Order: sequence, then structure tokens, then C-alpha cells
Amino acid sequence: MHEHSLIANLLSRIDAIACQHSAKRVVGVSVWIGALAHISAGHFREHFEDGSRGSLAQGARLDIEVSDDPEHPQAQDILLRSIEVV
Repeated sequence: MHEHSLIANLLSRIDAIACQHSAKRVVGVSVWIGALAHISAGHFREHFEDGSRGSLAQGARLDIEVSDDPEHPQAQDILLRSIEVV
């Protein structure tokens, strides 16, 4: 359940940004996963692919950076770094 709401919030932000730029599609998404975010890159990717079906981000390239620093101030977070739109 946690992953579902996390991906839904992320996709909502991506859609809002894409709409601001009058985008037809999102072709790339870059995220940063904190060391204490309790989700692996593979698990995140699965949820992103499932959650993005039917959205502007469906089929977008997903670049994931995973931090291994539990002392990072945002170690529990998942950050949207950038999106690429067309």
C-alpha cells in the first residue's frame, strides 16, 4: 500500500509538471531514493511501470539513483530530480 500511494503522488507531480509545459508525453524521469526509504530500485521500477499505465509517463525511461548514506538529511525520502517531456 505504501508504494501505491508513493507512486500515485509522484505521478501526480509528474503530470502537473508535464501539463505546465504543455507536454504530449513524458519520455524520461529521474529519481533519487534515500538509503532509508525502504524500497529497492527494482521494486520502485515495478510500481512505477504499473502506476504509469495510461498516464503521460507510460513508457518513460526511468533513471534511479539509490543512496547508500543513512546519514543523509533526506535518507527516508524519494526525490523527483527531473523529467523530460516532448
